[in-house]
Order: sequence, then structure tokens, then C-alpha cells
Amino acid sequence: MTYTYTPHGVCSRQMTVEIENGAIKHVDILGGCNGNLKGIASLLQGMRVEDAIERMKGIRCGMRPTSCPDQLATALQEALEQTV
Repeated sequence: MTYTYTPHGVCSRQMTVEIENGAIKHVDILGGCNGNLKGIASLLQGMRVEDAIERMKGIRCGMRPTSCPDQLATALQEALEQTV
């Protein structure tokens, strides 16, 4: 399944995740800190969705109440909810 999410309160503009058999197959993020987000996307490949959510949920960016990883966790959570 492929899920597209529009993040809120961060620099990135769009997140697309591809999930297969409960694991993250591919992540694509538009905008934000390009190198950091490419690194995060690469590290997430093959990881179970629930594990990725647990690791990224609640991460903040400076004084912001959220971050790109936190928003990615939200996207993954929403994607999971659609599969149920």
C-alpha cells in the first residue's frame, strides 16, 4: 500500500510511504532538510511500521511541538489505520 500525507508544522511538504507486509518498503519526503530526511528514509527501509512509529513519535525540532520524524510517525499511524 502507498500512503501520501501532508505534514503540519514542519518544513517538509509531502510524505509518501510504501508499506508491504507490515514493513516499510520505501519513504519519499518532499521539502525539509534533504540530507537528513534521505538518511531517515534509508534507515526505515525494512523496519516494521510499529517500531518506526515508536522510535519517531514525539521527536521535536527546536522549539516546535513536532518534527519531520514525528510527522512521519503520524503518517505511518494513519496508513496503519487505513489497513484495518
